Amino acid sequence: MKTRALEIFQRIGEAESRIHNIPLETVHFHEVGAIDSIVDIVGACIAIEALGIERVVSSPIHVGSGTFKCAHGTYPVPGPATAALLRGVPSYSGEIIGELATPTGAAIVANLTVDFRPLPLMKIERVGYGAGTKDFAKFPNVLRAFIGELVDDGDATPETVTVIEATIDDLSGEVFGHLMERALEEGALDIFYQPVQMKKNRPGVLLTLLCRNRDRERMAQLIFTETTTVGIRYREERRQILVRHKETVDTPYGPITVKISCDSAGRVVTRHPEFEECRQAAQAHNVALRVVQLAAMKS
Repeated sequence: MKTRALEIFQRIGEAESRIHNIPLETVHFHEVGAIDSIVDIVGACIAIEALGIERVVSSPIHVGSGTFKCAHGTYPVPGPATAALLRGVPSYSGEIIGELATPTGAAIVANLTVDFRPLPLMKIERVGYGAGTKDFAKFPNVLRAFIGELVDDGDATPETVTVIEATIDDLSGEVFGHLMERALEEGALDIFYQPVQMKKNRPGVLLTLLCRNRDRERMAQLIFTETTTVGIRYREERRQILVRHKETVDTPYGPITVKISCDSAGRVVTRHPEFEECRQAAQAHNVALRVVQLAAMKS
């Protein structure tokens, strides 16, 4: 809890440092250093730990519109610190006049949230509400939080992802393998390579990496660090994945796990027995692998 809270304050300090172009050690927190902001940050971290939350998913952030007053004068919404803290975070402005996202709130959400998108497929267990003191016309000033359990791959609902590409013609195959392992360990959704013909008739490799939008800068830095490329391309694309779950079926060769994929209406699209379980069962019973696979599909 303490580490997470310190990370949030660090994030705020780094944002202020960039905005004012001063060393991090000389940053003055202004309103963010007030007691209520400290309570907000530390309290949020305590709540996450006390409730046993494993991951946080948020809707895109509504920042408000118009202007607001702070220690440096009148600024447009979102303020400089809020805008800096929301880098990489899906956010939008609407018809509500006023500041809906503060630096403190932006830092908390940016630090705790693993993904920003609509409510994922989940079994809701508890619902909590927190009301603000401001009143907005036609808009309830209420923050709502759900606690529940994802339904298997319920987090794989339609979303926007970032696609990063680079063409490379002077890197060994060993390094490409190392990069793939590191990228997947660091949270890349997928990474793959394709042979391409580059300038001067040189054979090369097209590197393609998929990641969450918030991870783009980190993945780009990983590519620059581990490869010889001097430039990358990136774009946002929509992605939709079938909802998946697993079932264990009984076969003459023992229990086999089957991966089942369904569409949004719950209709089964594909069924795939776990390969390793089928292989081990085939070896144990001295039968062909496809015999075990067919038995699992029929069960």
